[in-house]
Formats: sequence, structure tokens, C-alpha cells
Amino acid sequence: MTIKKTFTSPDLPLADLLNDVKDGKIQIPEFQRGWIWDDDHICSLLASISMSYPIGALMLLETGNGNVKFKPRFVEGVLSPKVQQPEYLILDGQQRLTSLFQALTAEQATATHDVRGTEVKRWYYIDMTKALENGFDRDDAIFSIPEDRKLRNFRGEVINDYSTFDLEYKAGVFPFAQMLHSSDWRTGFQEHFDYDKGKVKLFTAFEQEVIKRFEQYQVPVIQLTKETPKQAVCQVFEKVNTGGVPLTVFELLTATFAADDFSLRDDWDSRKQRFKDKEMLRNLGTTEFLQAISLLATRQKRNENLSKGTKPEFAPAISCKRKDLLDITLEDYKAWADKVTAGFEHSARFLHTQKIFSRKDLPYSTQITPIAAILATLGEKADNDGIREKLARWFWCGVLGELYGSGVESRFARDLPEVLDWLDGKDEPSTIQQSIFSSARLKTLRSRTSAAYKGLQALLLRGGALDFRTGYSIDDQVYFDESIDIHHIFPKKWCLAQKIKPIVFNSILNKTPLSAKTNRIIGGNAPSVYLPRIESQSEIKPTKMDNILRSHMISVLDIRFDDFNRFMEDREEKFIMLIENAMGKSVVKDVPIVDTFEDDDTEDKDSG
Repeated sequence: MTIKKTFTSPDLPLADLLNDVKDGKIQIPEFQRGWIWDDDHICSLLASISMSYPIGALMLLETGNGNVKFKPRFVEGVLSPKVQQPEYLILDGQQRLTSLFQALTAEQATATHDVRGTEVKRWYYIDMTKALENGFDRDDAIFSIPEDRKLRNFRGEVINDYSTFDLEYKAGVFPFAQMLHSSDWRTGFQEHFDYDKGKVKLFTAFEQEVIKRFEQYQVPVIQLTKETPKQAVCQVFEKVNTGGVPLTVFELLTATFAADDFSLRDDWDSRKQRFKDKEMLRNLGTTEFLQAISLLATRQKRNENLSKGTKPEFAPAISCKRKDLLDITLEDYKAWADKVTAGFEHSARFLHTQKIFSRKDLPYSTQITPIAAILATLGEKADNDGIREKLARWFWCGVLGELYGSGVESRFARDLPEVLDWLDGKDEPSTIQQSIFSSARLKTLRSRTSAAYKGLQALLLRGGALDFRTGYSIDDQVYFDESIDIHHIFPKKWCLAQKIKPIVFNSILNKTPLSAKTNRIIGGNAPSVYLPRIESQSEIKPTKMDNILRSHMISVLDIRFDDFNRFMEDREEKFIMLIENAMGKSVVKDVPIVDTFEDDDTEDKDSG
């Protein structure tokens, strides 16, 4: 079997590459960052070529591929290109090629910046005598001067002037701007010194040792052919990108859509404005947005194929993996972007009903993507009470079953069709069927970064947990205004004094949402001490406090008598009921397990 290569790797003359840049035959794709090399880097690059040292390979992409269409832009400094549409785009080597083009070919001062980051324009020179001296560092023979070609001291006085050819000849400094077409400068240099033998000999030696190296310099180039798929272009770019900043799918699509005069970045910025006032959506990323579009676009294509009689195994798959995001067309984006935007806004409202108010409290931040895709499809139907209850059950099964820790794209692709089918009366989605919660897990949940941990605290709020100090329901206003956080019920200090192990008292069973003010009153005291103190300071009757405790699934009798063990047993039973109600299925009652989890409670803020 013959495998067709998707690239060639010739060595090309530097002069030819720079002429192609000047003519517009080689350009830059829109997603490439701006040119940022500083003055010292440019001097060092020129020194390397002057010694015939390698400067690394360039990577170019042949244009004309219908699947990879980017909006191009000219290399910085190109003024009068002969062609508008390039033959090649630079994928790697933009900074090197731009530096060399501006210093050697552009016929204008090079735009760069100094060590302080100040933007400057410089001309580059090499001292011919120093360049030929044995043992002299070539880097020290190369220097740059301001745009007016005059060097000044700190008082602004001109100390070296190279603003005319005669001044250059007199100083014996050769301009890099003449390096690839040096014959006129050579003639002028020799005439200036009336063909002095010493000067003729100097230039001849300089021409052999330096100029010829530039004229004959060959650059290794990897040329990706027009058959190279988009996914490969993106992957290759990330592997070779010397700038250290990976290319995102969003940037690649931005360049692709720009070829059709559509600004993806402007469109996304306008949608971000809609999201910014919603705590849940304020930091929504482009990847999540594009994943939701991919799920809906690929589902539509699959359904269209199935309706035409295509067998399911041959129909396009519903998917939102990286390669699928790269395959999103402008038509796909325009068709689904508004619905997806509404879907994310609806998802924020749905999560609010589940007492999840901000992104940091969302058990799985990734889970908002399938929620948005499902709600985008349902539209107003999602507000039906029966549908909302089913969605909540699916959501909590995913959270408490801890099913979104890995392989999330594949689960998203199953969630969308399965949940929609379930809402139409078909089988339960696999997320519900596969979800299992073991009672033994309650004893090992200690990290507030755990999805199940976050989920259980949200369920407490959903169940109507009241603030200890005010007696108000901990809704979103109290949540934000009172700095609600998760704290110990039996404080850490008290537990340690009772010789209770951290592995036990740091369990979620001994945690509940409390305000910072309440937690300061609790301190490190026993419940039998701090509860009367809260009642007294807040003028709360004991009967009212008992109701507040019950709202947190706390046994009144056990906590008032500081009975830690009975409190833990009772709260475990109540948590099990809470979980079963949310998941709509039984918790697995396990025999107590040997705890192998690390005691992760580093974020705990209890004063006790």
C-alpha cells in the first residue's frame, strides 16, 4: 500500500523566501499572534546567518484546500504586494521570517522593541572590519541604530551619523538592507575611496565571508500540502509553536470564519456581554460554547441521515470532541449560536432552582455544557414542571454518581439524545442507570472540591436549610451577602480535645453551610455552649433554633447534648434519604470500609 505524504521538506534559498513574502505569495493566517521579537533577538538572528549557523526549520501550509480556508494577512512591513491571495501560509517561523524580511528586504526601518519593551524602529548594520577579525565575536560586530540613522549620547548629541551612503562608506559599516543586492553599495564604496586597494580588498573579503553566506543561505522548510486536514493543521501548529502559547480551537475557527467575512470574536464578545451579569455564566469559556453547538449540529446531521434511511451504524455520530469542534462550519454556528446562548442562560436558571448559585459551587463545571444543549433543544418546554423534575433527577444522578470525572465528551454525546428520548417516554438515560451512591462514601467525602461534596451541600440548601443566626432561608441573596461557606458543626478544636480523629470529624457528615459571622460565634466551642450563645445574641427562641437545626438535618437532641457519635449516625441516615430522593433510586448500603482517602481539608476556614 502506498501512503501519500501530506508534506514535503525542501531547503529553499532565503532570498527566494523573502521575495515571496514581499510579493504576497507567503502570508500569515489570521490566528497567528503579532510579531513580537525584540532588537537583541534580531541582531542574534542576523549573526547566526552571517556564520551559516542553522536558524531552525520553517513550516508553511499550501493554500487551496477547501477544508482549511483561513483569512490571510500580509507579513508586517509588506507594502506593495504583487498578489493578494497567498500560495503558502506561515504556521511556524513567523517571527524569524518577519525579522529577516524587515531587516533585509522591506526597505524601511524595522519595527521592534527594546529591552524595556518600548516600541522602536531600527536599521541594522555590521562593522566590516570587526566582522573579519579572527577571534572577534560576530554578535559584537552587528548593531542597530534609530530610524534617522543617527546615534546620540544621553545629552542628545549625535555621536555617529550613517544617514547617507557616504557616511556609511566612511565608517566602514554595511547596512543589512543592502545584503541581498549589494552591487550598487559596493560600487559606491569603491568610488568613495577612489578604488583604494586596501578598501577593495576589505570589501572583497567581507563579501566572501558575510554577503555570500546570506545570498547562498538555505532554509529547511516543511511544506504541508493542500490535502492536509484541518485537525492535523491545528495539531501540528501546537506541536511546533515556538511562542509557547497553544492555538485554541476558537482561534482556528476565528481564522476560518474570517475568510467568509464573519468575525467570530466580535460575535462571542457580544454574547459574553449577555452572560456577564449572571454569576454562573460570567466565566463561561469558548470551548464549552462550541461543544454545545457541536452536540446540536452533529445530532441534527445524524437525525437527517437516519430519516433518509441510513443505518444507525453508518450515520454521523453525535460528538463534541476536538476534531468535531474544528469541523463546525459557519452555517452550523449561525444556525445554533442563538439557541445555545439561550440554552446556557436557561441552564443558569435551572441550576439556581437546585440552589447552585455560582460556577465555583457547580459540582462538575463541565456538566453545564450538556444541560445547555438539552435546554436549547427543549426551549420553553423545559419550563414544564414534570420535565424540570426529570432533568433535576438526571443532573443529581450524574453528580452523586460522580460520572463526569473523565471521558466527559463521550458522556455529553450520550446525554443529549438519551435525555431527550427519556423526556419523550423512552428508557432512562445511561447516566441515571449507571449512577450508584454507596453509603460508605459519606465517611470519605472531606474535600470541598469533590463533586459529590458540593452536590450534597447544594441539596441541603435545596431542602430549605436556614441560617443559624438570622433564621432566614439560605437563598442566593443570603448566600452572597452573608459569605456562606462550609464549616464544621462540631468544631475542630472540640473534636481534637475529645480525641476524635480528623479522618472522622472532617467528613461531610460534620459539615454544613454557615455564615462567616455564625462561624465566629461558634469558635471552637461545643454545641452545648455555642447554641445558647447564638440564641442569646440573635434573640432566637430555643424552639426556633431547633427548627433551624432540623433544616440542616441535625438531630436536636444529639447536638444539644454533644453526642457526636449518635449525631453522626443520625445524620448519615438523613443524608441517605436526601440522596435517594434526589437520585430517585436507592443508596447502596455498604459494610463500613477501611478509609484510604487522604484527609483533605486544607480549605477549611473554621476558627475552631
